[in-house]
Amino acid sequence: MKTLNPSFIPMAVIMACAYSASAFSAEEPGAKVQMTLTSSAFSHQGSIPKQFTCDGSDVSPELAWSNTPADAKSLALIVDDPDAPTPITPVMTWVHWVLYNIPTSASKLFPNIGPENLPQGTLQGKNDWKKTGYKGPCPTFGTHRYFFKLYALDTALPDLDEPDKAALMKAMDGHILDHAELVGTYKH
Repeated sequence: MKTLNPSFIPMAVIMACAYSASAFSAEEPGAKVQMTLTSSAFSHQGSIPKQFTCDGSDVSPELAWSNTPADAKSLALIVDDPDAPTPITPVMTWVHWVLYNIPTSASKLFPNIGPENLPQGTLQGKNDWKKTGYKGPCPTFGTHRYFFKLYALDTALPDLDEPDKAALMKAMDGHILDHAELVGTYKH
């Protein structure tokens, strides 16, 4: 009767474990890759630098995204603060920036971007100051969170005549393919 080499059994166990681990770590064919949104100015859950707030130059930070769905026809961006007026007793979400019909060929917004430098075709909505364009963090009390939300849509929206966030969200209803979120914080 043949006997197994004693070193064979541990080696067989190691190889079996390695094979099963690689099989489980591989993405399944057709698995959806999540869209991502980042900024070179701050990390997710990080502090937004002063220059992008009312205490500084009040200019928009750079935003970059990846993994936009192939079937997306446009993108929309909403930046808001759910901690208004205070994080202890929030009563409303304050909107800082509304953009839509951002072309899917775009993969970033440069810092301090004005309307003349937005990607071609991008339309602006109104923030809660009743103006178009970016208006940076300016919390009344405590540390506030600022949500930068990017949506991939299955359509280009009609000109909504400078919509507020609610009107844009209503127009996007049923058309969102994916979204990405970046959260920054700020305190005076």
